[in-house]
Amino acid sequence: MKKNNLYSIVGMLAIVWLSSCGNKQENSPAAAQMPPAPFPVTKLQPKTITSFNEYPTNIEGIVNSGVRAKSSGYIQQVLVDEGQKVRKGQTLFRLETQSLSQDAGAAKARVNVAQVEVDKLIPLVEKNIISPVQLETAKANLAQAQANYSSVTANIGYATIKSPVDGYVGAINFREGTLVSPGDSMPLTTVSDISKVYAFFSLNETQYLDFLQNAEGKSLKEKLANYPDVNLILANGSMYPEKGKIQTSTGQVNQNTGTVSLRAVFNNPNQLLTNGNSGKIQVPTVYENAIVVPQEATYEQQGKIMLFTLGEGNKAVNTIVKVKATIDNLYVLESGVDTNDKIITTGVGKLKNEMPITPQEVSFDEVTKPISTLFKN
Repeated sequence: MKKNNLYSIVGMLAIVWLSSCGNKQENSPAAAQMPPAPFPVTKLQPKTITSFNEYPTNIEGIVNSGVRAKSSGYIQQVLVDEGQKVRKGQTLFRLETQSLSQDAGAAKARVNVAQVEVDKLIPLVEKNIISPVQLETAKANLAQAQANYSSVTANIGYATIKSPVDGYVGAINFREGTLVSPGDSMPLTTVSDISKVYAFFSLNETQYLDFLQNAEGKSLKEKLANYPDVNLILANGSMYPEKGKIQTSTGQVNQNTGTVSLRAVFNNPNQLLTNGNSGKIQVPTVYENAIVVPQEATYEQQGKIMLFTLGEGNKAVNTIVKVKATIDNLYVLESGVDTNDKIITTGVGKLKNEMPITPQEVSFDEVTKPISTLFKN
């Protein structure tokens, strides 16, 4: 009987002890509700950002003058070499003039004969011995002879072929002993002024409309004058050190190509560029005081771009945004958020609308830091 009482007392004590431990566990901090998961958030700030669109381009000197023969003849001398710098009026070629000199001698003789005839008839007309008509006929013959002589001497002058402009000699297409004439389809050479160069490129109709809408000014002339400088990427992928300016636009869509042609000009102080170079024109578009967000902070659903803003009670609020442009890993936004909003920058795949979070402030400049690289070679 005593043993049973003892067992009963021990059992009751064990129950009391276990109950006491349970109450302690329920009241411990570990049993309290866990706080919401932490997510990085940042306050949006206006930012000026530039994007670049690239277009293939062909390079030409601002002056490209084809040098051609003005009279037929055999090339006797080539006095310059390809790539040589020449001055306006400098002799480049000489043609053979032996046959022309003979023609000039004969023409001069005809002038002398005609002059003698005129001189002989003048006193006879004065004495009314012959009709004045005969004198006028003789004078006409003299004028024709003089014209023939002038033509031959001009051709002799044309045999010395000079540079029409200051510049650099291009490919020399004909050498000594070649018969050339004004009707040749190919020039003897081309002299180019490459102190400045033109870069020609084209935009399709949509690109051209975007170009105009992003330029300040009422007229095309004003828009071109106000448009930012452009860059030139050379064929080897390097950036040309000089900035260019868009000068002209045809302003009309070519019906065959569907494009509008534009021309930019670049200084070329070191003659790094020359005729026939190719590359890419980088045309900038500047977004001033724009709202930008990292693409990592967004996601796409049913064709719409969305992100999470920080709402009341530190809840994630699903927000639709409209994208104006994409620059590297950033979106330039047209609508949806403003500078009063805070957005969740990463981990959006783990969020749901109205989900509580623990916000952790991060620097706006830090999350948008990759915008420093604005183009790819």
